[in-house]
Amino acid sequence: MDRVVDLDEVAVVLAERTLGWTSAGLEVGPATWRDAKASWPQQLETTRTRVHDPDSVGVVISGPAEAVLSVVLFRGGRADVDFIAGLDDTGCLAASGITSASDFGTRMDHRVTRVFGPRGTRR
Repeated sequence: MDRVVDLDEVAVVLAERTLGWTSAGLEVGPATWRDAKASWPQQLETTRTRVHDPDSVGVVISGPAEAVLSVVLFRGGRADVDFIAGLDDTGCLAASGITSASDFGTRMDHRVTRVFGPRGTRR
């Protein structure tokens, strides 16, 4: 897989937003990393130093009324984005063509607003 996005920069973007999300009442799980060189089945790690060749970084954010947003970004610029915003409001969101950590951050802001409403984006 091509290395389009620097996942360490993405982790910084997530860390920068975590305080705002938690201040807005959201729970943010630890960043999870997957190592491309690890043997199958690849385990998710929460300690970056245990991952030698990261091919993904992910996070799960939870909020009121059991709302959940799960995002895993792959270094090729594609993300798996799943959410539950309500009983009749669940699904996957399109996430391809991500070109940088900044681009990812902007998209995360939109997704957090989509799932948790505008209060979730408070910084």
